[in-house]
Amino acid sequence: MKKDKLSFIISSLSDGGAERQVSILINQLKDKYSIKLFLFHTGIFYKYQNSVKVVYLGKSDSSEFGILKFLKIFILAWRLKKLNSSKITFSFLNRPNYINILAKIYGMKSKVVINERTMPSIQHSNNFKGFINKRLIKLLYKKADIVITNSKGNAEDLTINFNINRVITINNSVDLNEIAIKSKEIVSFRDNAFSFITIGRLDYGKNHLLLLEAMKEINAKLYIIGDGVLKGTIIQKIREYRLSHKVKLLGRKKNPFRYLDKADCFVFSSNYEGFPNVIIEALACGLPVISTDCKSGPREILAPFSKSDYQINGSIELAKYGILTPINDKNKLVEAMNVIIKHKILRDNYSLKGLKRVKRYGSENVIKQYDKIICAVYLV
Repeated sequence: MKKDKLSFIISSLSDGGAERQVSILINQLKDKYSIKLFLFHTGIFYKYQNSVKVVYLGKSDSSEFGILKFLKIFILAWRLKKLNSSKITFSFLNRPNYINILAKIYGMKSKVVINERTMPSIQHSNNFKGFINKRLIKLLYKKADIVITNSKGNAEDLTINFNINRVITINNSVDLNEIAIKSKEIVSFRDNAFSFITIGRLDYGKNHLLLLEAMKEINAKLYIIGDGVLKGTIIQKIREYRLSHKVKLLGRKKNPFRYLDKADCFVFSSNYEGFPNVIIEALACGLPVISTDCKSGPREILAPFSKSDYQINGSIELAKYGILTPINDKNKLVEAMNVIIKHKILRDNYSLKGLKRVKRYGSENVIKQYDKIICAVYLV
């Protein structure tokens, strides 16, 4: 017989790191708990099992912005309070977190566990919207029963800059069995040239434009998986830089692992992160990894014995599990990419070490950590 219900709240199950983590969690926990999933948008990219009950708090337009979007969090929180009878309610990302906490303030009996997936002081560093988000985080997050972050850097940011103290770090997970199966599916997309691959939304944070700048000086191919608001700009830059013969946009992919498996190196140019799933997925596919040393996540994964608040500047770092480069530094990114191209022994070494490293992020280990939280709450 299943235990009391668990609820999960996230805007949608469209493509994205947090969405991927929710899909893994609900599919892994479904046999042990009765699960209800609350969504705001209808976009479904990641699959869930039929035993998971989906409830739409409000089928909002994902393009909503401004005062309307702000005001709707209070309406959605009231609906959640009315519809949710679970013992524990997990939420992921800022807006679902606000709604979860507000529902508790309105009288929802469920214990509230929120998940912060990015570094708020960096993500919300600009404009009035950023100011509002930072104020809401300071006011609301401390009212949650438990705050989970996916990296040490994010936890430190909440503690130091937002005075949030009850913080637990649980890294993102990967389903290693699923990756092992899906990575071997046949796909033809590359030729005999050395191939770099990257995955991520086409937005300013991921900084694909830096990769395009680097590719002007690299004798290799680059394959980009993802979609987003900057797609048109990136296509224009590819043409402007005359890179059409060596940079290819592959779009969104349900199974990115079969592409990772056939590439030579994963490269990541982000300006900031929470804890990039794609890096551990690349390691799970046996790829050497080059990443900008952005806050936070890449250093924690690739150089786990260094200080989490350290950032490299002016050089590249041959870390234990991959290469780190300074953020937004085209010359050092070019240097790291050329090092990987020229040194097969280094590539092979990183491939083997990466496969060992990624075992700690297996979904079984992460589920055990969530299970401990669930059990502790049940005993309260």
